[in-house]
Amino acid sequence: MTGPGTGAGSGPAVVLVGPPGAGKTTVGRALADRLGTGYRDTDADIVTAEGREISDIFVEDGEEHFRALERAAVTAGLTGHTGVLSLGGGAIMDAGTRAQLAGLPVVFLDVSLADAIRRVGLDAPRPLLAVNPRARWRELMEQRRPLYTEVARALVSTDGRTPEDVADEILHVLELTKA
Repeated sequence: MTGPGTGAGSGPAVVLVGPPGAGKTTVGRALADRLGTGYRDTDADIVTAEGREISDIFVEDGEEHFRALERAAVTAGLTGHTGVLSLGGGAIMDAGTRAQLAGLPVVFLDVSLADAIRRVGLDAPRPLLAVNPRARWRELMEQRRPLYTEVARALVSTDGRTPEDVADEILHVLELTKA
C-alpha cells in the first residue's frame, strides 16, 4: 500500500483505535493532512446523526442503543471512507466490528493513564468514565487492550509525543507515503 484510497471500495487508508485520551482525533487529523486525504470520526458521525452528545445517548437510551448506533457508524465509515478513520474507544468490543477490521491498516494508539488524564482530564463527558474515572479507565483497558492488539497491524504509543510525530511514525510503520 502506498497511499490512501488504493482503489474504489478499498476502505480507509488508516483506521485508528485506542482508549479515550490516546489522541485518535488529533493524530487522525494530522495523519489525514500528511496523506492529503479526508478524516472521519465515528463518534462525531453518531453525534451529527443523532443531534446530541454521546453522553446524552447513554443516559437517555442506554449503552446497548449507543452500541447499535456505533456498529452502524463503523460499517458506514469502513465502507464509505477512503481517508483516515477513527473509531470510538469501545467499538472494538463488538465481534462483528473486529471481523470487519481484519486485513485493514489498523493502528492501535496506546497511551498511559497519566497521559490520558493530562489530555482529557477524565472529567470530560465520557459516559463510561463517569464514576471513579481512573479505576474505570484501567478496567476498560484490561478488557480492551487484547482486542485493540488483535485488530491492529501496528501499535504506536502516543505518550509524551506530538500528534505530528505520531502521524509520522504511523506513515513509517504502515509504509505509506505523504501526499
